[in-house]
Amino acid sequence: MRIKSIEISNMFFNPLKTWAEKSTENWNMLVGSSLLLLVVGAILVYVYQRKLGKGDERTNQIYFKSALIMLCAIIFGDLIFPKEYMWQIFFLFKYSLAFLASGIYLAIRYKKDFSQFI
Repeated sequence: MRIKSIEISNMFFNPLKTWAEKSTENWNMLVGSSLLLLVVGAILVYVYQRKLGKGDERTNQIYFKSALIMLCAIIFGDLIFPKEYMWQIFFLFKYSLAFLASGIYLAIRYKKDFSQFI
């Protein structure tokens, strides 16, 4: 089973590796896009946590669900991203996707819970 997951991972990410190693501009573009996604995700989480307010019975459940979504995204990233090459870039992508998933969940919950007051 381990062999098949390595082959599937290489099938998807090997073209990205060859593209990124072709020139330094490609590598810098990949690093820059992952950092941009990380910053956008972190800002999204911060803004919507501030908008939801202090922790109480209702918001603590939302925060815990947001943390669970972030954890699931990190575990999913560990499963699909290869660890043999470009692990720094995939580490950034893994955490940026986790922050984005959590921020999107918080945005949806905020819109659902507070749209009646707007």
